[in-house]
Amino acid sequence: MQATPRRLKAKRLLLRRPDLDADAANWVAMLPPGRSMLRRLRALRRMVLVLLWALLAGLIQALLIALPGKAKIAFAKFYWMVNCRLIGMSVRVIGTPARRTADGRPIVYVSNHSSWLDIPVLGGKLEACFIAKEEVARWPLIGTLARLGRTVYVRRRRSSTARERDEMRDRLAGGDSLILFPEGTTSDGSRVLPFRSCFLSIAELPVTADGKPALVQPVSVVYDRLSGLPTGRVNRPLFAWYGDMDIGSHFWRLAQHRGLRATVLLHAALDPSAFASRKALAQATWAAAAEGAAMLRQNRPARPVVPDGAEQAAEAARPAYA
Repeated sequence: MQATPRRLKAKRLLLRRPDLDADAANWVAMLPPGRSMLRRLRALRRMVLVLLWALLAGLIQALLIALPGKAKIAFAKFYWMVNCRLIGMSVRVIGTPARRTADGRPIVYVSNHSSWLDIPVLGGKLEACFIAKEEVARWPLIGTLARLGRTVYVRRRRSSTARERDEMRDRLAGGDSLILFPEGTTSDGSRVLPFRSCFLSIAELPVTADGKPALVQPVSVVYDRLSGLPTGRVNRPLFAWYGDMDIGSHFWRLAQHRGLRATVLLHAALDPSAFASRKALAQATWAAAAEGAAMLRQNRPARPVVPDGAEQAAEAARPAYA
């Protein structure tokens, strides 16, 4: 029996894309009263726990930063990992994070970027500091947490380029690895925007005693589960944070859901010295990150991509024996 026009209209209302803000409120209103209240209570509980944990962790990290050693790096990773658990986000990792080489070459992790969620997801799995735009430092609470996480800020002005480059080189030479989002902005999660070659200038900086640069590892991040089911084009915007969205309302919508999962796909590391130009390096890292993200979005069995130039990086990462 064919569906009546009224039934077809009801189906269209239920299946329409939740394009956030006003539409998201309509979706919550369509839920039965009991379920809607439970969702709001879940979001409120998660918000309170995240704020309390941020206050406690901030005090601990402020003390660790004043002390020598790597405890501040390990605690920052622990902080982001706990954050993911508090908001109900599980994180699956495929592949192996590249490690500092025997001759002291650090790692620059280069990832696609679709949401503020990328920070706790990657921060909880990689022992590295983030590179962020200057505006992040002025965000309430997040700016404070970013500073405690020893984030490197960039201002995107010619007058400050040399100083920022020197700061990043000192960080890498001092033993820190860095996490970079070379798209320069967030996307809607349905594609990976081109990587800007200017962001990869840090990969050309000599950071070892013999003048070698850091290795570069492409990373793909995709939010592939919602309520325990595979995400698709319809519900992927729930995770994405872009345009003029504010982080408070975005967190509130997301925190009402259960069964959230992100997958981090770590590809083979690249040696910048194996590429003729910074533009070629940016293209190779983009191709790996985009291909990996496409595999994850399509819910295909994912595997790390081995782009051209990975062989040289693998050779450089082998320990040297006397």
